[in-house]
Amino acid sequence: MRILSFNIQNLRLRRAHGKARLDGARDRDEADEAPALDPADRRLAAALLAGADAGLMLLQEVFDEDTLSWFNDQLLPAAGLAPYPHAHCLPGNDGRGLDLAVLSRGPVRLTSHAHVTPAELGLVSDAPDLPLFRRDCLMVEAGPLTVFTCHFKAPYPDPAQAWPVRRLEAEATRALIARRFPDPSQALWLVAGDLNEPFEPSGPSAIEPLLPPFSADLMERLPEPDRWTYFDVHSESYSQPDALLASPALAARWPDACPRVLRAGLGYEATRHRGEHLPGVGRHRPHASDHAALLLDLPGI
Repeated sequence: MRILSFNIQNLRLRRAHGKARLDGARDRDEADEAPALDPADRRLAAALLAGADAGLMLLQEVFDEDTLSWFNDQLLPAAGLAPYPHAHCLPGNDGRGLDLAVLSRGPVRLTSHAHVTPAELGLVSDAPDLPLFRRDCLMVEAGPLTVFTCHFKAPYPDPAQAWPVRRLEAEATRALIARRFPDPSQALWLVAGDLNEPFEPSGPSAIEPLLPPFSADLMERLPEPDRWTYFDVHSESYSQPDALLASPALAARWPDACPRVLRAGLGYEATRHRGEHLPGVGRHRPHASDHAALLLDLPGI
């Protein structure tokens, strides 16, 4: 099985005057940029995914299932990739509609935890009866593998206020894994997605409950300078918010499974990337996303 995790940056379908179009890979503070860049962004995202050719794709920041279906049916074939027969985007808690999505060649079973509360999981919180995930923790069962795909609270605009939110999300994800498996260390599971942990956190890591020894951080199989997945143009800093945390059993079964960081769709402003860029990438935009994608091969599944 080849697995891809990718924050595709604000993928949203809009319809006006009988025409459909996708928003570009841009944030709200870039709303004044030229709309002509939007379709170029999305063609680049499709080209990046076509090059990866993963059997299971886990996407973050997809607006809804209509958006995912249009991208799957229109842009992926144009990039040379057949549409995925299984395409799902379940509604989460993000007020802007930035949800988690799954594209799969094989059948998958999905379980949303968007409505799970701290009280249900026995966790301490000032709001014990309110949903705790800012988006969702989507459990994806694909054959013998179970993936918990997430998009945790970003450390912006106030890192101090965001830290306990992200910590609770990490505690909840661990609790869900423990609830699913009698012995999590012996099961085949993977936590994949944008966990939004700063590269060099000031103080303890908010996602510590999910880190080793509970899991094996597969990104540590890469040299440290090669682990970055995100360039912030405002601070001109690099970080690794995107994660692949494997169960000890999965890490032991595939000791040579080393993630690949796909940066070809990033803008040229991320000068640490000295490899190839997709044709059409600009200095800032067009780009496939402001995140790189992570690709992992698990032979034999």
